[in-house]
Amino acid sequence: MNDVLTISLLWSVLAGAVLGSVFFAGLWWTIAKSTSVKHPSLWLLGSLLTRMMMVLLGFYWVADGHWQRLMACLVGFIIARAVLTRLLPAPIELTTPSTKEANHAP
Repeated sequence: MNDVLTISLLWSVLAGAVLGSVFFAGLWWTIAKSTSVKHPSLWLLGSLLTRMMMVLLGFYWVADGHWQRLMACLVGFIIARAVLTRLLPAPIELTTPSTKEANHAP
């Protein structure tokens, strides 16, 4: 019985990692694309709603009424966030005009 529970929890962590990867890679792509779209606010809102819907449905499906699976899925989601934060570059350069001018001294 413990083997079944362990395998179930491992699959839940893996599913959470996949959900987290999709969520945070989608967030990265949305931010990178938001500077070139005509209506960035609609783009960001649509992306947020789509990503949240996918993750919430995924959590609901993985948990299947078991809080242990839900927690394991959340752990995988958080692990994916930590990994992608380190692997993906910043989608846009976050510098102010005064910072750019200070770097270009005559």
